[in-house]
Amino acid sequence: MREFAKAAERISGTTKKLEKIAIVADYLVSRPREEAAVAAIFLSGRPFPAWEETTLQVGGRLLWQVVEELSGKSPQELTAAYRKHGDLGAAAAEVLSKGHAETGPPARPDRAHESELGLQEVEAAFRRISAARGPAAKALLVRELLAQVTPLEAKYIIKIITGDLRIGLKESLVEEAIAKAFGGSAKNTQRANMLVGDIGETLRLAAEGKLDQARMRIFHPLGFMLASPAQSAEEALSYFDNALVEDKYDGIRAQAHCCGGEVRIFSRTRDEITESFPELPDALTGLPQDVILDGEIVAWSYLAAESGETGRALPFSALQQRLGRKKVSDEMMRRVPVAYLAFDILYSGGELLIDRPLRERAKLLDDLLAAPRTPTRARSIEAQGQLMLGAPEETNEPRITTQVIRAPVFRAASPEELDQLFEAAQARGNEGLMIKDPESAYTPGRRGKSWLKLKRELATLDVVVTAVEYGHGKRIGVLSDYTFAVRDGERLVNIGKAYSGLTDAEIAEMTKWFLEHTIEDQGFRLVVEPKVVLEVTFNNMMRSDRHESGYALRFPRIVRIRTDKSPEEADTIERAQEIFEKQSRETSN
Repeated sequence: MREFAKAAERISGTTKKLEKIAIVADYLVSRPREEAAVAAIFLSGRPFPAWEETTLQVGGRLLWQVVEELSGKSPQELTAAYRKHGDLGAAAAEVLSKGHAETGPPARPDRAHESELGLQEVEAAFRRISAARGPAAKALLVRELLAQVTPLEAKYIIKIITGDLRIGLKESLVEEAIAKAFGGSAKNTQRANMLVGDIGETLRLAAEGKLDQARMRIFHPLGFMLASPAQSAEEALSYFDNALVEDKYDGIRAQAHCCGGEVRIFSRTRDEITESFPELPDALTGLPQDVILDGEIVAWSYLAAESGETGRALPFSALQQRLGRKKVSDEMMRRVPVAYLAFDILYSGGELLIDRPLRERAKLLDDLLAAPRTPTRARSIEAQGQLMLGAPEETNEPRITTQVIRAPVFRAASPEELDQLFEAAQARGNEGLMIKDPESAYTPGRRGKSWLKLKRELATLDVVVTAVEYGHGKRIGVLSDYTFAVRDGERLVNIGKAYSGLTDAEIAEMTKWFLEHTIEDQGFRLVVEPKVVLEVTFNNMMRSDRHESGYALRFPRIVRIRTDKSPEEADTIERAQEIFEKQSRETSN
């Protein structure tokens, strides 16, 4: 672990990409094969391979308490160190190096007289922590691990636990370093890692010259292809002609893996979300081939479908009721029905399809969803991917309808056609349009000009900043996360939080002002005098208990600082209610 920490320090010490890659490559090739495989995983900022479902479930509060106990420092001293570095690992290294022996065995400043803790031993400790049940048991194991290592080693163990090394090293650079270390190409290394979802296994394959033997690991989510914003129809069509156009739905991007009768669904963050939508696996089971689909889960109104229409998407606020639930009742499924709108196919029948052009993938998706299906044993799947969950005959409960729907595709060759499609999409209650190059390959995890998104913000609000927080990464030491409120009579009620939209210079200037106008210092968070007015924009508004206003803004962004307005001129809760009601009317029409 000591050599790993030293290498990580060297990586952190340079801003040059090629130097980082060279340091990683030299380090990996110098270590025994299995140790290098573990190191590759750790250098990617993970305790375990990406494909595994194993998690540590160790939160920042637990780590904070362990570091405080080991170091013997007061909460105020640890807060000061954290504020200085903006990173708990770096803060821990500072306070542990000054720990007081009388508080217990701190991280040892020098273990030269003892055998060094190896990376495989750290990995084994991580697995014990993962298997432990309850915060107390986990805290004991974390404390035991940190007490065995030097402050520098503790720094990187904590960084791995939190999932963010913050040494300017992305997984893609680790892939390039593996290629450099073992003589493969960066492209083949990247592809192998994408397929197996284990950068440690990728290193083993590279070292043995067997990258071409990597095979797709089903139920390991691929990175999602991302879209770039377009400001107008004219700009969108400047990149390619005869675009394929779909509605942009306000739901949850989801990758569906269907294999051997099993279905698992993953979010854009590659977290499994199957349990939040237990009706979808049945709707997706019975496809004629093992597949990976890309699509959107949306709250769906089936009233129109009963009259012969496809139905329509409901606002995200409806879908939000389904998120994060470990158990979803039949009543909830009836109250907030969902649909899976499939718009791409990434894998089918043992073949990875991402290199094929979109027009070919679209045809394969059309054929797949139009093919006859094998009904599940528990529930029947009707034609076109529709599943009816029958209620018991003795009840009057309505049946739950769940559909897998091919997202409708249109074509546009002119800005005028695109504008017409945009207006029609918004009339259907959707956010806007997705505009895609029919010749584009599927590029996991990348954002380019092959896929574009065209949408208009719902509205703007003039709000008052009530609290601020220190940023992370490049924003260490500056106050860049702003909680803001609207007026409710004589008081202010919080309605959202934003951290994007201002320039570095504006953030620096505002940091100085907020520090001089702090009402309450809560450590990482400061309550400030409510005098700064911001104009914020957002995609939509939903009801929420998170904020005192009763509302929350989806994707809020700061447009500008309203130096021309006083807090008394900020928008009111009544204005927020108007926007919410207008949004609700538009989506129900």
